[in-house]
Amino acid sequence: MSISSATMPFPVQLRNPIRIDPVLLGITLTLLLGGMVILASASISTADNAAGDPFFYVSRQASAALLGGIAGFVCLFVPMSFWRSTGPLMLLFAFGLLAVVLVPGVGHTANGSTRWIRLGVFNLQASELARLCLMIYLAGYLVRHNKTVREQFSGFVRPMIVLFLASCLLLAEPDMGAAVVLVAIAFVMMFVAGARFRDFFVFAALAVVGAGSLAVTQQYRLDRLTGFMDPWADPYDTGFQLTQSLIAIGRGEWFGVGLGDGVQKLFYLPDAHTDFVFAVFAEEFGLVGSLLLISLLIALLWRVFSLGIRAANRERFFEAYLVIGIGTWLGLQSFINLGVNMGLLPTKGLTLPLISYGRSSLIVAMISLGILLRIHHELTLDGAPQTGRGKSKGRRK
Repeated sequence: MSISSATMPFPVQLRNPIRIDPVLLGITLTLLLGGMVILASASISTADNAAGDPFFYVSRQASAALLGGIAGFVCLFVPMSFWRSTGPLMLLFAFGLLAVVLVPGVGHTANGSTRWIRLGVFNLQASELARLCLMIYLAGYLVRHNKTVREQFSGFVRPMIVLFLASCLLLAEPDMGAAVVLVAIAFVMMFVAGARFRDFFVFAALAVVGAGSLAVTQQYRLDRLTGFMDPWADPYDTGFQLTQSLIAIGRGEWFGVGLGDGVQKLFYLPDAHTDFVFAVFAEEFGLVGSLLLISLLIALLWRVFSLGIRAANRERFFEAYLVIGIGTWLGLQSFINLGVNMGLLPTKGLTLPLISYGRSSLIVAMISLGILLRIHHELTLDGAPQTGRGKSKGRRK
């Protein structure tokens, strides 16, 4: 599948048509459009009560999808060499976002957390864009200092310091879920880059101790943990959200109650259109529908990681590390969200990528898709036979 660039209003005219991965694009669009449908069902009552418009959240999500699609389309025409060369700037931009959101009067607070930056009609969740910027920086660092990362403790420590500072800013919001995901992504990227196991052991032990300390020293985190372990012990307070989610999933049985016919979303299940949209989906589509959705998510991850393997085999290591980071983010956040909905993990406040309501998350996901499609395009050109005089293998623009 290709898109000709002859008429594209881009400053640099491309020498080759864009080669798009139809499978990756098709799975993403299927999840996105399906997510719009279930979001409409999950949010209709809440939106009508809060804004007087039953499709309030759907229209806002659609606007974010359009904005993210435009941004992703632009990224499709940006060479990967640009991202590789701007890693240090991405690092500064990420820390700027995480710092400015904590400035009084700039950061927007909701439900006790200051995570958003007001941009007129749109509130940007700083951690979403900062995560992608940090992945770009880390991918470049692993390429530039690969030998040091593999052989010296100092090579491992430097990015860990960056992660520690970023995690401190995230915890100040507070957003422990985003901090956990960021650290896990970095660990996977560095593991793929060949970092030593003993270095991992030291920092993994410190991360576990730190996370455990944070969980037991903050009352609201401790309540989440105890509510997760036995939600039925206090089903009307700390265990309310999880018990309502489990009731919704149980009501779905094999084939669900039907689209729009779920009842738990009718002011019983809090955050039905954000963190717990999967519970609504399971109630209305049942076990069969849930397995289909999970299969689509697995297919998306398979396609993404396959792209990372292709990049590594072509010795395009920056692209390989970045793809692994994006794939880990999508996979880990999906796993956590599903685990929270099914009572396997404590509540973390993380959306289900491409499905849950969350405009910042959706925009960043679409930008990431554009970068992935660009990587596929460049790898396809690398493997294409020489087609004309003066065009050597791997030449691209």
